[in-house]
Amino acid sequence: MELPEECWESIFSFLEHHRYFEPLSLVCKRFLSITNHLRRSLTITDPTLESLPHLLLRFPNLTTVAFRDFHGNLDSVLSLISQSGLPLTSLDVSCHKCFPLLGLKCLASKIRILTELNCSNIGSLKDSDLIEIGNCFPSLEVVDISYPDHGCGFSPNGSLDSKSFSGLVTDYGILGLASSLRRLRKIDLSGNTFITDQALVSLSSNCMFLTEIGIRDCDFITQNGIALAIRKTGNLKSIFMNGIGIPSIDVCFLDSFSYARSLCELDLSNSFISDELLCLVAEANLPLNKLVLSRCFCFTFDGIYFLLSKYQFLAYLDLEGANFLNDESIIELAKFFGNLTFINLSLCSKLTNSTLFNLMGNCPLLTIINMERTNLGVEAFPAEIVVNPRVKSLHLGWNNNLNDECMKMASYVCPNLEVLDVTYCSGITEEGILEVLKSCVQIRCLEISRCQGVNNLELDFELPKLEVLQAEGLAINDEALASIGKRCGRLYRLNLEGCLNVTARGVEGVIVNCKALKEMNLRWCNNVSVDIVAWMVLSRPSLRKITLPCGSVPTANQRNFFLRHGCLVCQG
Repeated sequence: MELPEECWESIFSFLEHHRYFEPLSLVCKRFLSITNHLRRSLTITDPTLESLPHLLLRFPNLTTVAFRDFHGNLDSVLSLISQSGLPLTSLDVSCHKCFPLLGLKCLASKIRILTELNCSNIGSLKDSDLIEIGNCFPSLEVVDISYPDHGCGFSPNGSLDSKSFSGLVTDYGILGLASSLRRLRKIDLSGNTFITDQALVSLSSNCMFLTEIGIRDCDFITQNGIALAIRKTGNLKSIFMNGIGIPSIDVCFLDSFSYARSLCELDLSNSFISDELLCLVAEANLPLNKLVLSRCFCFTFDGIYFLLSKYQFLAYLDLEGANFLNDESIIELAKFFGNLTFINLSLCSKLTNSTLFNLMGNCPLLTIINMERTNLGVEAFPAEIVVNPRVKSLHLGWNNNLNDECMKMASYVCPNLEVLDVTYCSGITEEGILEVLKSCVQIRCLEISRCQGVNNLELDFELPKLEVLQAEGLAINDEALASIGKRCGRLYRLNLEGCLNVTARGVEGVIVNCKALKEMNLRWCNNVSVDIVAWMVLSRPSLRKITLPCGSVPTANQRNFFLRHGCLVCQG
């Protein structure tokens, strides 16, 4: 008896990413049809362009479209998308040289239900563009206009060109946007250096549903403006900012937290805060579950201890760069970490093995630990070692004292580890890495770039779930690379930049065996000839991006050939 289509849809919906639909679509026409209808997102790159009309027809239920590594005409592509009849709700046109005004107008004439728009890092963004965004898409709920690229608007001596002032985002543009987007919930204004407190007044006055504001690197927004926004935006749940406390913290800013009754997420990165501020936040009795004090100064252990004692339900804590912390102080704080799922203690140079393993033993819900540039590898392990099956990600890069013994212990304590990053950990050898890979069969992402002690990495066991391998600058040879190809069938991203011992023979081993491979970086692999690239593209149709060895420059005909086969080939 055949299962109904609805049952298959429910089963396939459990897959984490649409890339897992590809092998299913090859099973039969029915599965092809089901996976096509389940696909919700599409990333458009240069190689995608030729087949885009077909893709828009093949995936009729796309709700999200994003442009990446795309150098074509955005306006014309958006015009094409507007004719597709897709139920599009989210669009990402970030990191492009020009704002696609004509394309967005064309899209708006057909699709008015867009709720999310990302225009971050885009060139030539100006007030009139923001007003048009509001007019075209009045249903927008999430907008990102952070860090516009206005490099061309400055004269050679660094001063602002008077002719280009009208080509910047100012309070006038934010007012026009806010007046049209009555349903706006989240907005990121970071990096718009010419907006002032008036921009926040416009948002808090017009957008009654506003819950999240980002204002990093907004030089003319003052503490008074932030305080006013916190007081007037009753539904505010998240605010991220930086540079607070220069030259001092204003009283109005301190008092504002008593009005932030809904605030769940607070980010004060790169600020000069004080214990007084932390105590006022603690006494405000907020529903806080995320706190970011990354690279903050002027607070002490007493201040953070008092705050954490009041917010024992925090799930996310970032104390990067809090150099006063040591192993003993973390033991004291850990009694408040019962609900933590994420912690960042990078750049806390006094923390050793004791902190890492005490965290894993005393925080039952912890899944992600960041301890880069600390003092891991120093000091003995705690007397009592507790296995924590919840820990999924360890980011331990740039710890020169980290060694194989610590890796072996981590693999024992974290049997369900999925992500391990030990970039630039020179004390680790292949013995420690292989021990982790043998013990942690759930590993999906392994980052071992620039680990000088890893001379080779020959595998004699299967890694059925490994998808990403960052092996930049290692001394691995063709035999090791061939073993990786044979044992890592699901590998889709491989970075071999600077692996000088790799030749075309090793690359062939990966191409033949890794049927899901999408990205391969061969920059500085100067023993690999560019002549093999055409064979790679033809032999592995899944490839979408190849970075060539330095000095290898494909001809125009070769580039067109690669693009026709759906692969972007970048010069090293």
